Amino acid sequence: MEKFLLLIREEVERLEKMSNEEIDRCIRTMNGWAETLAASGNFISSEPLRTAGRYVGRDMVVSDGPFIEAKEAVSGYYLIRAENLEGAAAIAQTCPFVRTGRMAIEVRPIMEC
Repeated sequence: MEKFLLLIREEVERLEKMSNEEIDRCIRTMNGWAETLAASGNFISSEPLRTAGRYVGRDMVVSDGPFIEAKEAVSGYYLIRAENLEGAAAIAQTCPFVRTGRMAIEVRPIMEC
């Protein structure tokens, strides 16, 4: 089995308008999905991320993230195991919020060094 990083992408404007109760509900839903992934042996770890942060380059620090003038932000990640990229993408498609169109997931293979 290979490792894959699932980057959770959501609209910045919607994230910034969410109440604490909405955020808690979303986290509970995503935790439920993580439990399903764990039961199948695919889950390694996950964490939600705040939209604030820093973008650092050689000659600069931009401190007003989200970054790259994006309408989307990476709001969290999952580290999973899957047989291959297609399998990891199929797992990502089972996310409850992907199925409703609320978020997208970028699936990236982890390079073994």
